[in-house]
Amino acid sequence: MSITTDRPITFSPDIADIATRMPRRHTVVTRDGMDGVMEVATALQTCGRALREFSVDVREGIAYSSVTATLSMTPAECEAFSERMLAMPSVIAVDPY
Repeated sequence: MSITTDRPITFSPDIADIATRMPRRHTVVTRDGMDGVMEVATALQTCGRALREFSVDVREGIAYSSVTATLSMTPAECEAFSERMLAMPSVIAVDPY
């Protein structure tokens, strides 16, 4: 890789957001079995962030299921993510790691 000075370097106005953006893992606890998990999965798919990790734990006879996901977010986006997940009727808790 070489560094050249013939191209101008531009930074987005949100350079502070880029500096604080990092992979953040959350576990979302749901009820309603697969329906609750699918609701969370759909919300994650439409949130506009690439998932680095996604795993689901659904067990027969257990009242609660969980979705673990890692997304690249700033601290502010992390709070908004938790609020968005908790607004869904099937979500019981959101636990950041």
